[in-house]
Amino acid sequence: MLKKPCLEPRSPFGPNWGAALPTFTDPLTNPLTSMKAVLNGTVLAESDDTEVVESNHYFPPESLNDEYLEPSDHRTTCPWKGKAHYYDLVIDGVRTENAAWYYPDPSDAASQIKDHVAFYTSQVEVTE
Repeated sequence: MLKKPCLEPRSPFGPNWGAALPTFTDPLTNPLTSMKAVLNGTVLAESDDTEVVESNHYFPPESLNDEYLEPSDHRTTCPWKGKAHYYDLVIDGVRTENAAWYYPDPSDAASQIKDHVAFYTSQVEVTE
């Protein structure tokens, strides 16, 4: 019996390698539920429209409880996002310094997070 010649190279990963994979939603890159930023039981922000960059949820300005955010003089620079400005969080007179940041004038590559606020998850609980 003669075998048909193989017209396509065989993959070492099996016959279906490269086939379309089933689609799914990764909750880190495409959140479908409302995200919350909470410090000591106080909701700082809540939104179902966060932007996720480098595993940080950036909350849109309209989702923030501004009464707890006080501008800080602290600044840092990200090589690809630009200059970050910071907020201190003040709840019942207790200040948590530089626990949130935002980019008022981000680079074009990070334009989707303009004025959105992210929180250090070591200090603020960010959950669904």
